[in-house]
Amino acid sequence: MAGLYIGSTTGYSGKNMIVMGLGLRLQKDGYNVGYMKPVGAMPMEVDGKLGDEDAAFVQDVLGLSEDPAMVTPVVVTQDFKVKAFTGKMEGLLDSIVAGYEAVSKDKDITLVAGSGSMYSGKYCDTDAISVVRRLGIKTIVIDRFQKELKYDYLMAMKETLGDLMAGAILNDVPPNFMDEITQLLGPALEAKGVKILGVIPRDPLMGAIKVGDLADRLGGKIISAHNKSERVVESFLIGTMQVENFMTHFRKKKNSAIIVGGDRSDVQLVALEGDCPCLILTGNLYPNDIILTRSEVLETPIIMVREDTFTVAKKMDDILSRHKLRDAIKIKQGAELVSSNIDFEYLVKELGLK
Repeated sequence: MAGLYIGSTTGYSGKNMIVMGLGLRLQKDGYNVGYMKPVGAMPMEVDGKLGDEDAAFVQDVLGLSEDPAMVTPVVVTQDFKVKAFTGKMEGLLDSIVAGYEAVSKDKDITLVAGSGSMYSGKYCDTDAISVVRRLGIKTIVIDRFQKELKYDYLMAMKETLGDLMAGAILNDVPPNFMDEITQLLGPALEAKGVKILGVIPRDPLMGAIKVGDLADRLGGKIISAHNKSERVVESFLIGTMQVENFMTHFRKKKNSAIIVGGDRSDVQLVALEGDCPCLILTGNLYPNDIILTRSEVLETPIIMVREDTFTVAKKMDDILSRHKLRDAIKIKQGAELVSSNIDFEYLVKELGLK
């Protein structure tokens, strides 16, 4: 029986995508796969028992139906935090070991999903390093590209975990950074003993969100073309510039929501005619009748929000970088990205699978 912990340098690094991708590929290759998420931060009731929302979702994707209390023995609620910070929580690692033994029974390989970073949960001794050492299983550390890669962190993890670290996966890497990884960072990491198990390229679809979901997350409301709330937004553009400058940028950014003041009908009209997936009007200002009519005719939804343009842009940036992987099309695409960009031959050998 083999185990593999999937952790990351920060939260929202793509752990669910990689866990599901690994699980689906290993199942396809004929392995009996188990799954657990020792620490959950999204409490939900599953069949009358406290579990974790992410864990329930991943179990569903992998076709598993283990006891949620075993899959996620530690669920972080406000009450839990109060007890943990006052030293009234003990035996958590014992619970995780018991859960692991239950879900891994008769399995060829059990995937253990981390929560947050490798140090998250240190306050109650349920951080990744403590869990991995206690379970004695191999570990993958994911590093998602966000302006740069956290190569120092990965090297430090190798020093900390030693042979328990199977390697690293570099996720969401933009095309213009691939050469630097191949020629410079990759060799530097490997020289420090950090095996690069895979480099997953940036895929616009993985960060996309439906217009209807976006409206909910922004706390706004769709005021036109409601029947097109399934349209997909991959990025955004702020329409505060002059129309001529805006048009230059707009042509370069497909599937971009346009964030613009409710009083800027000139930019709104250009965006609508250019087939943007949606308009986001700020300042709680209704558009004029011409804009509303064109929106309905062109079937381009308009979302109206209360906040100013700058605040909404910051929210959008956060939403697009942290949007949960839930749509079937994203799961399929994510699984393909994992399957085609990770060295499974090396991983299977490292885990001692036959």
